[in-house]
Amino acid sequence: MTWITTEALDQLIANYGYLAIGIVIGLESMGLPLPGETMLILAAAYASKNPGLNIWVVGAVGAVGAIIGDNCGYWIGNRFGYPLLRRFGYRLGLSDRRVKLGQYLFAQFGPWVVFLGRFVALLRILAAFLAGVNRMNWPLFLAANAAGGVLWAAILAFGGYHLGKAVFDVHSTLGPIAIAGAALVLLALGVVIRHQESRLQERAERAFPGPLP
Repeated sequence: MTWITTEALDQLIANYGYLAIGIVIGLESMGLPLPGETMLILAAAYASKNPGLNIWVVGAVGAVGAIIGDNCGYWIGNRFGYPLLRRFGYRLGLSDRRVKLGQYLFAQFGPWVVFLGRFVALLRILAAFLAGVNRMNWPLFLAANAAGGVLWAAILAFGGYHLGKAVFDVHSTLGPIAIAGAALVLLALGVVIRHQESRLQERAERAFPGPLP
Protein backbone atom coordinates (compact mmCIF):
# COMPACT_ATOMS: atom_id res chain seq x y z
CA MET A 1 0.00 0.00 0.00
CA THR A 2 2.90 2.36 -0.72
CA TRP A 3 0.78 4.64 -2.92
CA ILE A 4 -0.29 6.43 0.29
CA THR A 5 2.76 7.65 2.18
CA THR A 6 3.13 7.55 5.94
CA GLU A 7 3.48 11.34 5.82
CA ALA A 8 0.03 11.60 4.24
CA LEU A 9 -1.43 9.30 6.87
CA ASP A 10 0.23 11.35 9.58
CA GLN A 11 -1.39 14.49 8.17
CA LEU A 12 -4.79 12.81 8.12
CA ILE A 13 -4.39 11.84 11.76
CA ALA A 14 -3.21 15.32 12.73
CA ASN A 15 -6.05 17.05 10.85
CA TYR A 16 -9.00 14.71 11.35
CA GLY A 17 -8.03 12.52 14.31
CA TYR A 18 -10.35 9.66 15.17
CA LEU A 19 -12.54 10.21 12.09
CA ALA A 20 -9.62 9.55 9.73
CA ILE A 21 -8.58 6.46 11.68
CA GLY A 22 -12.05 4.92 11.59
CA ILE A 23 -12.70 5.72 7.93
CA VAL A 24 -9.39 4.36 6.60
CA ILE A 25 -9.64 1.16 8.64
CA GLY A 26 -13.31 0.74 7.73
CA LEU A 27 -12.73 1.20 4.00
CA GLU A 28 -9.84 -1.27 4.05
CA SER A 29 -12.04 -3.79 5.83
CA MET A 30 -14.71 -3.32 3.16
CA GLY A 31 -12.22 -4.47 0.53
CA LEU A 32 -10.42 -1.33 -0.61
CA PRO A 33 -6.59 -1.50 -0.76
CA LEU A 34 -5.91 1.07 1.96
CA PRO A 35 -3.22 0.91 4.69
CA GLY A 36 -5.51 0.47 7.68
CA GLU A 37 -2.95 -1.40 9.75
CA THR A 38 -0.31 1.27 9.17
CA MET A 39 -2.86 3.96 10.01
CA LEU A 40 -3.62 2.32 13.37
CA ILE A 41 0.07 1.92 14.28
CA LEU A 42 0.83 5.53 13.34
CA ALA A 43 -2.17 6.78 15.29
CA ALA A 44 -1.03 4.85 18.37
CA ALA A 45 2.48 6.26 18.06
CA TYR A 46 0.97 9.73 17.59
CA ALA A 47 -1.14 9.26 20.73
CA SER A 48 1.97 8.46 22.76
CA LYS A 49 3.25 12.00 22.24
CA ASN A 50 0.05 13.97 21.63
CA PRO A 51 -2.47 14.43 24.46
CA GLY A 52 -5.11 15.28 21.85
CA LEU A 53 -5.46 11.57 21.05
CA ASN A 54 -6.49 9.10 23.73
CA ILE A 55 -5.05 5.62 23.14
CA TRP A 56 -8.18 3.92 24.49
CA VAL A 57 -10.31 5.82 21.99
CA VAL A 58 -7.81 5.06 19.20
CA GLY A 59 -8.09 1.35 19.94
CA ALA A 60 -11.88 1.51 20.18
CA VAL A 61 -12.18 3.45 16.92
CA GLY A 62 -9.88 0.94 15.22
CA ALA A 63 -11.97 -1.99 16.41
CA VAL A 64 -15.29 -0.35 15.51
CA GLY A 65 -14.00 0.68 12.08
CA ALA A 66 -12.78 -2.86 11.42
CA ILE A 67 -16.05 -4.46 12.52
CA ILE A 68 -18.32 -2.06 10.61
CA GLY A 69 -16.14 -2.21 7.49
CA ASP A 70 -16.05 -6.00 7.55
CA ASN A 71 -19.83 -6.18 7.89
CA CYS A 72 -20.24 -3.84 4.92
CA GLY A 73 -17.84 -6.06 2.96
CA TYR A 74 -19.85 -9.11 4.00
CA TRP A 75 -23.08 -7.47 2.82
CA ILE A 76 -21.54 -6.53 -0.56
CA GLY A 77 -20.28 -10.06 -1.06
CA ASN A 78 -23.59 -11.56 0.07
CA ARG A 79 -25.70 -9.25 -2.08
CA PHE A 80 -23.66 -8.90 -5.25
CA GLY A 81 -20.71 -11.31 -5.12
CA TYR A 82 -22.55 -14.60 -5.59
CA PRO A 83 -24.73 -13.50 -8.54
CA LEU A 84 -21.63 -12.18 -10.31
CA LEU A 85 -19.83 -15.42 -9.53
CA ARG A 86 -22.67 -17.49 -10.97
CA ARG A 87 -22.85 -15.34 -14.08
CA PHE A 88 -19.17 -14.88 -14.89
CA GLY A 89 -17.36 -17.48 -12.79
CA TYR A 90 -17.13 -19.99 -15.63
CA ARG A 91 -14.88 -17.56 -17.49
CA LEU A 92 -12.40 -17.95 -14.64
CA GLY A 93 -12.69 -21.72 -14.60
CA LEU A 94 -15.07 -21.74 -11.64
CA SER A 95 -17.42 -24.61 -12.46
CA ASP A 96 -20.44 -25.39 -10.27
CA ARG A 97 -18.40 -28.11 -8.54
CA ARG A 98 -15.65 -25.63 -7.70
CA VAL A 99 -18.15 -23.07 -6.43
CA LYS A 100 -19.58 -25.77 -4.16
CA LEU A 101 -16.04 -26.61 -3.06
CA GLY A 102 -15.52 -23.00 -1.99
CA GLN A 103 -18.79 -23.07 -0.09
CA TYR A 104 -17.81 -26.29 1.64
CA LEU A 105 -14.36 -25.07 2.67
CA PHE A 106 -15.77 -21.80 3.99
CA ALA A 107 -18.50 -23.66 5.84
CA GLN A 108 -15.88 -25.87 7.49
CA PHE A 109 -13.22 -23.27 8.30
CA GLY A 110 -15.03 -19.94 7.86
CA PRO A 111 -14.74 -18.61 11.44
CA TRP A 112 -10.99 -19.23 11.46
CA VAL A 113 -10.56 -17.58 8.07
CA VAL A 114 -12.43 -14.50 9.32
CA PHE A 115 -10.67 -14.37 12.69
CA LEU A 116 -7.10 -15.03 11.52
CA GLY A 117 -7.62 -13.09 8.30
CA ARG A 118 -7.63 -9.87 10.34
CA PHE A 119 -3.88 -10.39 10.90
CA VAL A 120 -2.92 -11.17 7.27
CA ALA A 121 -2.76 -8.27 4.81
CA LEU A 122 -4.54 -9.84 1.81
CA LEU A 123 -7.12 -11.73 3.84
CA ARG A 124 -7.87 -8.62 5.92
CA ILE A 125 -9.16 -7.02 2.71
CA LEU A 126 -10.94 -10.07 1.22
CA ALA A 127 -12.11 -12.28 4.09
CA ALA A 128 -15.38 -10.44 4.82
CA PHE A 129 -16.30 -10.22 1.13
CA LEU A 130 -15.58 -13.93 0.63
CA ALA A 131 -17.62 -14.76 3.74
CA GLY A 132 -20.56 -12.96 2.15
CA VAL A 133 -20.06 -14.60 -1.24
CA ASN A 134 -20.02 -18.04 0.38
CA ARG A 135 -23.12 -17.25 2.45
CA MET A 136 -21.43 -17.78 5.80
CA ASN A 137 -23.89 -17.67 8.68
CA TRP A 138 -23.98 -13.99 9.65
CA PRO A 139 -24.09 -14.36 13.49
CA LEU A 140 -21.11 -16.72 13.25
CA PHE A 141 -19.33 -14.28 10.97
CA LEU A 142 -20.09 -11.39 13.32
CA ALA A 143 -18.71 -13.26 16.34
CA ALA A 144 -15.46 -14.25 14.59
CA ASN A 145 -15.16 -10.82 13.00
CA ALA A 146 -15.69 -8.94 16.27
CA ALA A 147 -13.22 -11.14 18.16
CA GLY A 148 -10.56 -10.70 15.48
CA GLY A 149 -11.19 -6.97 15.12
CA VAL A 150 -10.99 -6.24 18.84
CA LEU A 151 -7.85 -8.33 19.36
CA TRP A 152 -6.17 -6.87 16.26
CA ALA A 153 -6.94 -3.30 17.29
CA ALA A 154 -5.83 -3.87 20.89
CA ILE A 155 -2.50 -5.45 19.91
CA LEU A 156 -1.59 -2.77 17.38
CA ALA A 157 -2.94 0.20 19.33
CA PHE A 158 -1.37 -0.57 22.69
CA GLY A 159 1.76 -2.04 21.16
CA GLY A 160 2.21 1.08 19.07
CA TYR A 161 1.49 3.32 22.02
CA HIS A 162 4.06 1.75 24.33
CA LEU A 163 6.78 1.26 21.77
CA GLY A 164 6.07 4.36 19.70
CA LYS A 165 7.77 4.78 16.36
CA ALA A 166 9.95 1.72 17.01
CA VAL A 167 6.94 -0.54 16.49
CA PHE A 168 6.38 0.90 13.02
CA ASP A 169 10.04 0.38 12.13
CA VAL A 170 9.91 -3.25 13.29
CA HIS A 171 6.61 -3.78 11.50
CA SER A 172 8.09 -2.37 8.29
CA THR A 173 11.06 -4.73 8.60
CA LEU A 174 9.08 -7.84 9.42
CA GLY A 175 6.14 -7.05 7.15
CA PRO A 176 7.64 -8.62 3.98
CA ILE A 177 8.68 -11.70 6.00
CA ALA A 178 5.17 -12.10 7.40
CA ILE A 179 3.61 -11.67 3.95
CA ALA A 180 6.05 -14.19 2.46
CA GLY A 181 5.21 -16.66 5.24
CA ALA A 182 1.49 -16.22 4.70
CA ALA A 183 1.96 -16.65 0.95
CA LEU A 184 3.82 -19.94 1.52
CA VAL A 185 1.06 -21.20 3.79
CA LEU A 186 -1.60 -20.29 1.23
CA LEU A 187 0.47 -21.88 -1.55
CA ALA A 188 0.83 -25.09 0.46
CA LEU A 189 -2.90 -25.09 1.16
CA GLY A 190 -3.56 -24.60 -2.55
CA VAL A 191 -1.35 -27.58 -3.43
CA VAL A 192 -3.16 -29.79 -0.90
CA ILE A 193 -6.56 -28.67 -2.20
CA ARG A 194 -5.55 -29.35 -5.80
CA HIS A 195 -4.34 -32.85 -4.92
CA GLN A 196 -7.49 -33.55 -2.94
CA GLU A 197 -9.88 -31.58 -5.15
CA SER A 198 -11.92 -34.52 -6.44
CA ARG A 199 -12.39 -35.96 -2.95
CA LEU A 200 -13.24 -32.55 -1.52
CA GLN A 201 -15.67 -31.90 -4.36
CA GLU A 202 -17.46 -35.15 -3.51
CA ARG A 203 -17.75 -33.99 0.10
CA ALA A 204 -18.98 -30.61 -1.08
CA GLU A 205 -21.60 -32.28 -3.30
CA ARG A 206 -22.85 -34.29 -0.33
CA ALA A 207 -22.95 -31.14 1.78
CA PHE A 208 -24.68 -29.09 -0.96
CA PRO A 209 -26.61 -31.59 -3.12
CA GLY A 210 -28.39 -30.61 -6.29
CA PRO A 211 -27.94 -27.60 -8.57
CA LEU A 212 -26.62 -24.31 -7.25
CA PRO A 213 -29.34 -21.75 -6.46
